[in-house]
Amino acid sequence: KTTLLKIMVGLLNPTEGSIKVIDKKPQNVRKKIGYVPQTFSFDKSFPITVREFLKFSHNDVSYTDIIDNMNHLEIKHLEKKLLGELSGGQLQRVLITRALIGKPEVIFLDEPVSGIDVGGERNFYELIKDIQTKHKVTIILVSHEVDIVSSIATEVICINKEMLCSGKPEQALTPEIISKLYGSNMSHYHHNC
Repeated sequence: KTTLLKIMVGLLNPTEGSIKVIDKKPQNVRKKIGYVPQTFSFDKSFPITVREFLKFSHNDVSYTDIIDNMNHLEIKHLEKKLLGELSGGQLQRVLITRALIGKPEVIFLDEPVSGIDVGGERNFYELIKDIQTKHKVTIILVSHEVDIVSSIATEVICINKEMLCSGKPEQALTPEIISKLYGSNMSHYHHNC
């Protein structure tokens, strides 16, 4: 799934076939694509502030645009904090801010809750929905958390070495598909709450 996402954002080339995003090759629409990787490795001792990191990531964007996006993601108070001092959830918000600054049409999120504690996951997914609504951006999200995905996604594609299903969550995420995704020992419960 991560490899497919990297092909979709133009970081890797497909070995066969082709990919189009916004009806073009990903490399030709990079300014219209935002990307938040599953892991973000950097030297935590490097003395760069959040504001500097965001400005260096988008040197053609005004400081006002950066601050507006920081305010929306509620991280303005972090602007002078060193990137290496951030918690997992704070870093994810900074990376999403970076993805939003260029006003993309599509944002790709690769397992965005991987560095966030369990208590922060629900708030994080609510933030993703808010971003999609306020910024009118398409969000493509890779996740293993079927329960949360089914509650926030409008469409799902299930992959386990091959595409197993696609469609609206309530139609695509059947007990048979869940079993193919996670194994036969998995149980499927439908909750009406």
